[in-house]
Amino acid sequence: MRALSALLAGVVFGLGILLSGMANPAKVLGFLDLAGAWDPSLGLVMVGAIGAARLPFRWARRHSLSLLRAPMRLPQVRAIDRPLVIGSLLFGIGWGLAGICPAPALALAVGHWQAVLFVVAMLAGMRLFALMEAWRTR
Repeated sequence: MRALSALLAGVVFGLGILLSGMANPAKVLGFLDLAGAWDPSLGLVMVGAIGAARLPFRWARRHSLSLLRAPMRLPQVRAIDRPLVIGSLLFGIGWGLAGICPAPALALAVGHWQAVLFVVAMLAGMRLFALMEAWRTR
């Protein structure tokens, strides 16, 4: 049942990404082009996503188990620290340069060399982070 619910969640997420235009690099770059032909529609998508997530998160905070009886694991750390800021900046810069968010990049990687290159760079960045964290915590 957990695998089925994970599959269903992934399909709904993927459809949302595709329907919202977040898998379209031109749409993403239009959203990020504040000084030019700015397209605010992805901002509306983000606001809608925050609104849609509000009630489920409120419910999750009040319960110790999920609907499938798995332990509820919500983020406990709320501090804005240096690694969070640097990671957010790198994410935003990469998103702006490529015009591709990581989730749609995985979907676009089939048949698009630019998306494949983006996914390879994203995985390399994740590996570099893991190595740096291992070195830092020694």
